[in-house]
Amino acid sequence: MTNVLLIFIFLIIVLLLLSLSFFYSKTNKGSKKTVIIPSSKPLLEEQKFNPDISTDNWDLHKIRLEKFRRSNYKGLTFFVSAENRIYYLSDDGDKVYC
Repeated sequence: MTNVLLIFIFLIIVLLLLSLSFFYSKTNKGSKKTVIIPSSKPLLEEQKFNPDISTDNWDLHKIRLEKFRRSNYKGLTFFVSAENRIYYLSDDGDKVYC
């Protein structure tokens, strides 16, 4: 009888420990740390020195055209010709002057 009682107490302790670990793991799932992902948009300083990065800033676009003679504005690369005329290349490879 004492062996049966010891086995019963042991089973109760094991079940109690398993249930506590299960509930403990459930309560800690909500306390995860928040990971901040850096923005994929380049910084203004990086955009100033790289005319191949697309920008929506018209003033920055004009500065880059003066400095590098090319600039990527809203996904389209503009160039400055030898006559100081601004153009871009069409899908066919033709120069389209602005």
